[in-house]
Amino acid sequence: MSGLSPEGKDRLCQCLTDAFGADSVSIEAMSILSGGAIQENWALDLTITGGDRAGTLSAVLRTDSPTGVAVSLSRAEEFALLQAAWNAGVTVPEPILCVTDLAIIGKEFCLMRRVGGTALGQRITRDMDLGGDREALTERLGREMARIHSITPETHHFDFLSAPPADAAAAELAAMCAFLDEMDRPRPVLDWTIRWLERNRPDPIGSVLAHHDFRTGNYMVDATGLTAILDWEFAGWSDRHEDIGWFHAMCWRFSGRNKPAGGVGSREAFARGYESESGVKIDPQRVYYWEVYAHLRWAVIALQQGDRYLVGGERTLDLGLTGRRPTEMELEMLRMTAPSSRGEGA
Repeated sequence: MSGLSPEGKDRLCQCLTDAFGADSVSIEAMSILSGGAIQENWALDLTITGGDRAGTLSAVLRTDSPTGVAVSLSRAEEFALLQAAWNAGVTVPEPILCVTDLAIIGKEFCLMRRVGGTALGQRITRDMDLGGDREALTERLGREMARIHSITPETHHFDFLSAPPADAAAAELAAMCAFLDEMDRPRPVLDWTIRWLERNRPDPIGSVLAHHDFRTGNYMVDATGLTAILDWEFAGWSDRHEDIGWFHAMCWRFSGRNKPAGGVGSREAFARGYESESGVKIDPQRVYYWEVYAHLRWAVIALQQGDRYLVGGERTLDLGLTGRRPTEMELEMLRMTAPSSRGEGA
């Protein structure tokens, strides 16, 4: 949605007017937001006349990019998970509505309340004026993840999610192998890592709702602390340690490489928050396994993103540069899977 025509804006305003039971809705400002390699996010400033929402509303309209990643959820599916997270007490933007009528803007979209702060990983890990006390922020992030994991197959049912896997590690590894087989490109380090993951696969445990992309860069902070957990398009049932390993992986520490919890804090602070909220003790050996897997998964996603540039014709610099990232991930995989490196991650 590279901007809307006047007719498209009229259709959107009428759609929102009907949804809000208002007399009218007008768009005072509309601008694309940075970030969002998988989706497009637009900031909307709305004036609502009449109805329960009368007044002004700062919102984000979230829709699909021209090309995407195969495993990404649809906007309606993501919206349903956002509602469940909101109800579970997770700090997410308030979900307002989801529209699947393609006649409005040409594709599905959802609308949520806009929150303040920044999600830029490089800035968050460098600027100590953001996020408040860093260990307190890290502990808060542990609590937030635990609240997400309170959503289980026993408490919620989502028709669009695959059944909880009997063995999450085996299922995730099979999915990565399938993507690599389809790409048909020799990547010896990825083959090595897959073998390591096969040989060290942990015993299966019960599934929870995994965000699958809970990391620095996908939450927002302001000067005082956390304002929102973002980007739910990869969520699904899995081992809770997969989310924990992804958050702690070196590839998401940005400038804070010596701060294992997302580049912002310590493992201990994250564990305090997670374990106090969930009552579940984190297993460091399982986390290490999933950190290795995180680098494999990010390498595969980076290859897919590169294909959006090289094959899909989506000529954006971010996608082109992301396609160069797998080599960086391969170095980390070799470091973590060397015989002398077994054990808890750095």
